[in-house]
Formats: sequence, structure tokens, C-alpha cells
Amino acid sequence: MPPAPRLEDTAACANLIADRLGPHLCVAAPLGLGKPHGLLNALYRLTVADPARSLTLYTALSLTRPKPRPGLEERFLAPFLERHFGDDYEDPEYALAEQRHALPGNVAVHEFYLQSGALLHAPRAQRDYISQNYTHVARDLAAQDVNLLVQLVARRETSGGVRYSLSSNPDLTLDFLAQCERAGKPRPLCVAVVHPDLPYMSGHAEVAAEFFDMELAPAQSPRLFALPRVPVGIAEYAIGLNASALVRDGGCLQIGIGALSDALVQALLLRQRDNTAWRDGLRALDGESPTLALARRIGGLEPFATGLYGASEMVMDGFMHLARAGILKRRSWDNLALEKAAVAGRLNPATPGGHYLRGAFFLGSRELYEWLHATEAADPDAIDMCPVSNVNQLYGDHQVLAALQRRGARFFNTCMMATLLGAAVSDALEDGQVVSGVGGQYNFVAMAHELDDGHSILLLRATRREHGEVRTNIRWDYGHTTIPRHLRDIVVTEYGAADLRGKSDSECIEAMLSICDARFLDALAAEAKANGKLAPGFRIPDAWRRHRPECLAEALAPLRRAALLPTFPFGSDFDEIEQQLLPALGWLKERAVTWRGRVALAKAFMRPGEPVAGEAAALERMQLVRPQGIGNRLQQRIVLAALRRSKSS
Repeated sequence: MPPAPRLEDTAACANLIADRLGPHLCVAAPLGLGKPHGLLNALYRLTVADPARSLTLYTALSLTRPKPRPGLEERFLAPFLERHFGDDYEDPEYALAEQRHALPGNVAVHEFYLQSGALLHAPRAQRDYISQNYTHVARDLAAQDVNLLVQLVARRETSGGVRYSLSSNPDLTLDFLAQCERAGKPRPLCVAVVHPDLPYMSGHAEVAAEFFDMELAPAQSPRLFALPRVPVGIAEYAIGLNASALVRDGGCLQIGIGALSDALVQALLLRQRDNTAWRDGLRALDGESPTLALARRIGGLEPFATGLYGASEMVMDGFMHLARAGILKRRSWDNLALEKAAVAGRLNPATPGGHYLRGAFFLGSRELYEWLHATEAADPDAIDMCPVSNVNQLYGDHQVLAALQRRGARFFNTCMMATLLGAAVSDALEDGQVVSGVGGQYNFVAMAHELDDGHSILLLRATRREHGEVRTNIRWDYGHTTIPRHLRDIVVTEYGAADLRGKSDSECIEAMLSICDARFLDALAAEAKANGKLAPGFRIPDAWRRHRPECLAEALAPLRRAALLPTFPFGSDFDEIEQQLLPALGWLKERAVTWRGRVALAKAFMRPGEPVAGEAAALERMQLVRPQGIGNRLQQRIVLAALRRSKSS
């Protein structure tokens, strides 16, 4: 067999692929970080330039940089985006075309998970979306006539020759190729695109040189996509505190991404580092409520001694912070005898190695990528990146071992809305518009019910702000659900934890009402009664009437004052001036969507208020120190008003 071609020129690589495979390309590419944007863009341009060609792409989570709107948003975000992503970052051009409703007819893109909210009301993307459980993607993809697989990889020269690492994305590549082989399908052309900064992960993620048919190693590579770290508010912290008490020492942990996950991780760190303050926070939120009773029954109130084992489809920054704090440390082995010996206390973990974190893909900050690289170098067994079929399900020849590894499992996922009867809405709206996708959420919910001591815990903000109005995220019903009511388990909001498993419908409704925002309790209870699912004589307890944002703020004020619940718990990608501007711009955005808010803006514009510290630097950052023209002068005045009003509110 001749050696695989090695190229440095992306356009030349795209032309070589086109020459080998002909005018009709059916491409599979990993989700998220493992997608080689440069090569995909070159193939896309070839196709767009020639109507006789066609390109069909199967992928997920096509990551694009935020596109700020003209005006103040662009003034603020444009410099940040250039600094954070680099001026050479390549967005996937097909995704930008989808957002503009401009995808050409000879290109089709099928994603099973969308960048959250990015393609709402994008007609082609919505029509071509495929709703799949993560573990079914490889099976369904093998039924397509895929002739090309492209993947971003890490490369290593060894004494035995070249080795590649699938690094961030062994999730579907290995499963997909195995499915093709079982189905008797021809193996697609497999192209490795080398990125020098991608962490080299060994174990299941490592493959031999002959795995790929072609290697592209561009002379220059843009920065890896890194997620900006998000602020965490009081409601999120209350959810994190409630959820952190449900985690059992010695158990298994799955967590997702975003502010709710960051709040959970920070609460787990607080439980470990300052257990007294953590308990004070829980009691301030709930007193001796059912949440604490549930914590004593299935979770814990002590620091972690044995530590946790991570088994999560996504490896994100939170696991790094938990490992550094000595919480993520329980080792597991892909050997049933060793795992049984560990459970029985007969095994010295220092002797046989083992991993404390297993994942199918990773995505996060640059700090995470550096930590993965350093951990791999110091302790190659610690982290196992592997196929999604190993992480997201119990079924198959590893079922007994997987169940033992995942003892005490707590699978945390987020949802957008939930019903009083325990169904969850996580991926789409009731008109069918897809916000994100099912991904692996259903997998983990179903798996929790198969494990003797496992639990699915859905994290949910009790309210949201829509068109300037506060709305409840707990509904009587909704026209779309992601998780059906028969798989109800535990739902956590800022107002507590609702244990729904095995409960009757009326008990489930009462439990969900107990974690609602008080402003919506009466209407929700009335609707449940009108539908015959809640007893006519049911009365709302007085304690639930305190489920209001101002009561949360009062309860957690001591932890805030002690700097234990910082706005950016794990550092910020925004500098100090930008962090001062964020609440001011948020104040503006919130008031611009209602007529009452616009009246308030007009008053603030007329009387901006007294100067505050740092406003000169803020104006300089927004390039509004000496504005030219009436439009820029108006922007300067409204920014000053926002800085002063948000500081005092």
C-alpha cells in the first residue's frame, strides 16, 4: 500500500479529494472542535463555483463567532471577538450562508445538533435538521452513502512511526466506521487535518498512521475555537447550590455546559472548600425543606473524601476545576475484576492506574485545552476520550462493567422548560423550530433509570424574560417535549429540588409547584385543578409565596459579600473595563424591548445622573470619548446613562 499523501496546501487538498471522489461529495465531519473549517470551506467553494457539483454534509454543532448588531453592540463586541478568536479564525462558510438564508441549492447540510439558537428561523437548516439521539447517529449515518470523512487531529512522531489522535472527537468517528464495516459499506476516504495546538489524547482516541488515507498539515493554523466564559447570576447560583447537595461522595458525574453548569461546579467546590458556608447557603435558601431531606437521602452534606468519577459525553472546564480541587479523583478501570476489587476496597488505585474522567468530545476554554495536554503528559491514564457508544449508554458487552463504574451516578442536564407533569423541553419550540438538539440528554435520562442508584437531574431556571416580560418556565403543558413525563426523575430550580420519580400525577404537580416562582403559582395551580389533576381543596403553602428573586438575593447576600459567589467564578475573558460595561449594556438591552423600558431610557437620556468611577475608560473602550456626528453623540450619552443607572440599581 503506498504511503498516504501529505499536503500543506488546503486548496490543493480539496482539489485532490474532488479528483479522487468525483463531483458528488457526501461528507461526514465531527461536531464542534474537531471540524476542519479550512478544508470544509475549500470544498464548499469548489461546489459553489460549479453547479455540476454537489456537497452533502452530515455534522453537528457548527461553531461560528457571534455576529454583533450595528451600533453599541458592535462597538463593544467587535474588539473582544477579534482578541478572543484571533483575526485569522475561519467560520464554516456553509453555516454563515444558512444564517443569511443563502445556502446554494447544490449544498445540503444535515446537523443533529445546532449551535444553540443560531439557526432559529433559518429555513434550510430547520428543514434539513435530523432529530437523533447521540448514540444513534453512527448507525443512521452508515446508511447514507458517505464517501468522505474529514477530521481535525493531533499528530505525533513515535519510534514506531506516525500516530494520530482523534483528540477532541473520538465520539462518532470510530462508531461510524465500525457501523460501515458491519453493514458491508465501503469505507469512506478518511482525511486527517493536523492542528498543532490540539491536545494529543491517547487511549481510545489514538489511531495508527494507516487509519487515514490523506494528511493535510497547513503551514498556518488559526486558533482553536474557545468558548468565552459566561457570567453566573443569583438564580443560577441558587440552582447550583440546590443541585450540589444531590451529589453522593464516591459517585459518578455528568454535566453539560453554560452558566447553570458553572454554578453547579462552583457550588461543589464550595461544598469541598468551605463546607460551613455552603451549608449556610443551603439553609438560607430552603431552611429544612424537602430539598435538604432529599439531599440527605440520595446526596450528601459532607465534603468529598472518596471523590467523584466523571462519565460525560462532553468534557468541559468544570471537570478541570473539580480535578484540581481533588474532587474528581475516583479511578475506574476497563477491567471487571479490577473494578469489583476497587468497590470491595481491595485495590490500591496507585498500582494499576485507571481513569477518573471519560468523555466523548471536549470543548471549552484555552485553559481547558492546555490542562488536557498537561494531564496527558503527566498521567496518560487519567482521561479517556472514547466513542460515544461507551459513554452515553450501558448496552453492549460492557454493560455490567459500565454500571459498576457509574455507581451513584448523577446525570445533570439543562432544559428550557418543564411541565407540571414532569416532561421537559430542551431542544425545540412547540412550532417545531429547533433551538439546539436532543444530543445525549435522552441517553443520560434513560440510563439513570437503568442504574440501581442513578438519577437524572434536570436543571431549570424558574422564569425567563421574553419581550421585556417575566414568564414562567414551568408550564401546565407545551406543544413539544424532549423528555417524556414517564421518565421524570428530579427537577431543580432556584427554589428547590422536586423529586418526581414514582410519584402520582397529583404528587408530581405539587412537587413542581413547590419549585415555581411565586408570581405564577396561583395560575398554574388553577390550571391543574381545571384539568382534574390537582385536588380542588389544595392550598398553596405560605412558604412557597417567598419564591421570588428578591428573596433569593437576600438569602445569598452573605455568600456574595464573602466573594464566594463571584459573577465570573472561573475568570473572565473580558477585561475589567468590559466587565464594567456588561451590566450597563445589559441594562440598556432589557429596557429597549418594552414601551415602559423605552420611557425609562428616555428619562435616563435626559438626566444621565452623577458620574461614576471608570466611566472615562469605558467611553474610551467604546470609542466614544470624542464622538463625531449626532448619532455617535447620542450613543455616548446613552452609554453614560446606562453606566450610571446600572451602577446604582
